[in-house]
Amino acid sequence: MSEMKKEVLNYIGGEWRAPVSGAGLEVLNPATGAVLAVSPEGGAADVKAAVEAAAGAFEEWRAVPPVERVQYLFRFKHLLEEHFEEIALLVTQENGKTLAEARGELRRGIENVEVACGIPTLMQGYNLEDVARGIDELMFRQPLGVVAVITPFNFPAMIPLWFLPYAIACGNTLVMKPSDRVPLALTRIAELLAETGLPAGVLNVVNGGKAAVDALLDHPAVQAISFVGSTPVARYIYARGSANGKRVQCQGGAKNHVLVMPDAEPETTTQIIADSAYGCAGQRCLAVSVAVTVGEARGWFRESITKAASGLKVGDGAAAGVQMGPVISQASRQRIESLITKGVEQGAQAAVDGRGAVVAGLGAGSFVGPTVLDGIPAGSDLAETEIFGPVLSLIHAADIDEALAIISKNSFGNASSIFTSSGAAARKFRNQSPTGNVGVNIGVAAPMAYFPFSGWKGSFLGVMHAQGRDAIEFYTDKKVVIERWPREWSRKF
Repeated sequence: MSEMKKEVLNYIGGEWRAPVSGAGLEVLNPATGAVLAVSPEGGAADVKAAVEAAAGAFEEWRAVPPVERVQYLFRFKHLLEEHFEEIALLVTQENGKTLAEARGELRRGIENVEVACGIPTLMQGYNLEDVARGIDELMFRQPLGVVAVITPFNFPAMIPLWFLPYAIACGNTLVMKPSDRVPLALTRIAELLAETGLPAGVLNVVNGGKAAVDALLDHPAVQAISFVGSTPVARYIYARGSANGKRVQCQGGAKNHVLVMPDAEPETTTQIIADSAYGCAGQRCLAVSVAVTVGEARGWFRESITKAASGLKVGDGAAAGVQMGPVISQASRQRIESLITKGVEQGAQAAVDGRGAVVAGLGAGSFVGPTVLDGIPAGSDLAETEIFGPVLSLIHAADIDEALAIISKNSFGNASSIFTSSGAAARKFRNQSPTGNVGVNIGVAAPMAYFPFSGWKGSFLGVMHAQGRDAIEFYTDKKVVIERWPREWSRKF
């Protein structure tokens, strides 16, 4: 890979440029505290240059036939595979997750590149001859223009790839704004896409914080915004972007529940839920946050999940044998620990307490140990709060109806799962659970790239979701053409 620069550069119009804005956040390795780079503050001047480059490239790029546009993606996919381990290590270094988790993230991202290679089929419209005598009607899809994508820290490679391949394959030009905490993986991904020969201005990367986001939301040439992050920020982006007449899709926060039925298989259920709750240090929007034990499951699950959480090895995600890495920052560590304390104050018992976690030789790391909070009151505010850390809360319900009522009261609706051997219970749960992604004996109900990444209630704002056919709908406009060619007219030519 290219030599890592202390200063994070922007990629605008096919060139790597120093930001106009001043320095912003330091990019830290959350396991070691080492400074990896410095992100720019970002602002209107950098965004203006990126949007103008994208706008200047649009008319020529939209005229490239879809079958030719996807050739760049085929080459891109090959380069991502060729540099797979390199990018995974970058993700681990800037985010903290284990190498195995980083590899899994990148694999899911590559799946979206593969699906977007089907644009010549996916982007097709439809038609009907003789809607009236001598009149035909056709619908076809056209690109929007300049679109922008704003991504979070928790999946530096995968989430940009939820959007990037679809946006450009549909004929749009793109401005990416990664999290200023994790800009390095996307920088490398942009370098690889440039190696495919993609025309200058089709992809642009502008770095920075809120000022860069606001400039994208306000720029009149930006036609659409895609965002993934917390619900408060999602609401802000959706409101401001929509007020400026833009098409907006915002994936927000989550408080995901899993139901553990009495007939669930104990060993497998415990392992899968532990992986979901503590994988990526709990910093994923599909992580299990609350386990609702139903009936007799309360006793055995509490014992088994406590044992599983206590046995996880915490450390630098790049080290062999480590099962859980740090959270993203010291500020996140402090916030998560304060929420654990709040849960105890509200009546929960810390069956496993991750506060004050220490990893030998990594005193500067932002570590929180796996935590189990048993007995969180179902009506407490912590039961509603997205902790976004390695904390699993336990709530008890007498039956499946009470358990479903607990999920229904929550303001989030990203994902939920049930663990059971009963087809009847699974079917009832699938039908009645008020979340956009549902798992049956699945800990992380993550849709494949050819399905939409759904989300309901406070977990999503918009109409069309990320991935698959929803992505095609979001990144194109439908044009309907109604044609009449009377015979007497045709004879004149």
